[in-house]
Amino acid sequence: MKAETISKKKDIKELAYTGKTRDTDKIVQTDEEDEKSVLKDILSISGQGGLFKYISQARNGVIVESLETGKRMNAFASMKVNSLKDIAIFTSKEEIPLEEVFKKIYEKENGGKAIDHKEEPAKISEYFSEIVPEYDKDRVYVSDIRKVINWYNILQGLHILKFEKASESAKESKEAKQQRKGEKS
Repeated sequence: MKAETISKKKDIKELAYTGKTRDTDKIVQTDEEDEKSVLKDILSISGQGGLFKYISQARNGVIVESLETGKRMNAFASMKVNSLKDIAIFTSKEEIPLEEVFKKIYEKENGGKAIDHKEEPAKISEYFSEIVPEYDKDRVYVSDIRKVINWYNILQGLHILKFEKASESAKESKEAKQQRKGEKS
């Protein structure tokens, strides 16, 4: 999995930067795709269980709120803070963004919860192979898969994940175009 640290500024809504000191940071502006993502403000903090929502920039870090408890805390600049938007799963060919993995789980489970992340390692690996058959078994550990499944279940339980199936959205847009043509005639 790859990770980047998140920071907010006055001029630019969201900045992603790497490195530990502000002098050596590379600043990258988000594009329109990031604006649409539900995962851009959802954070994982190393050493802290669960997921957090970005609230604002603090002088020495960021202020986050736990999705599960609603409790706010300061995530210091020395902590490893990762946006779920920036995390990807290694495959044999390329990296798949976490959002794509969540979409695949969502489609497999028809919008319901995934298996429990505390299942036996063999069962978890088998389940994940059904979702991402080409994942790199040497670089993606069972602990990583457990995190992905746990994060999915947290987000799904809070109704944060809302994915449209491509075929349904295509049908709806086609029907809307036909209705507009019918109204103009």
